[in-house]
Amino acid sequence: MSDPIPPARRPLAPVLSHVQAGPGSPSARMVDVGAKPASPRTARACARLRFPSGVLARALAGQGPKGPIEEVARVAGILAAKRTAEWIPMCHSVPLDHVEIAFARVGEDLLELHCSASCQARTGVEMEALVGVSAAALTVYDMCKALSKGIVIERLELVEKTGGASGDWRRES
Repeated sequence: MSDPIPPARRPLAPVLSHVQAGPGSPSARMVDVGAKPASPRTARACARLRFPSGVLARALAGQGPKGPIEEVARVAGILAAKRTAEWIPMCHSVPLDHVEIAFARVGEDLLELHCSASCQARTGVEMEALVGVSAAALTVYDMCKALSKGIVIERLELVEKTGGASGDWRRES
């Protein structure tokens, strides 16, 4: 069976929804989701922080100069997720139903943070989960920087999302 689109007319890359082609050069635009029905959406994102030897144990024991890190970082992550549209220019304001920030020590010097977000909306909550976990990770760094400036936020990634026209997605292990 032959390809229905001749090679010369085939797009080189997927079309970006937030870029509008125009005379001269492309311009940014906010996607109109007004005609889309609201549906259940969820997303989960993760960030990993690597601490210099011994620093994570001290931080988790509340031995940092700013006190216990988890509750402050949890609140920062939740507040940031709720304000994602203020951080990311083309993001829609989404009425979040739930945001959760969780912490897991995954190694002697490794801390993983997870942010789960859910809503009933016309667009997804991937950015809310990513912004939430980013703010939580940055807050952990801020709370612990007096113990060591060598803390590294190694990884930030979307882990999974559900709902919407593109369907469910999960990162391969």
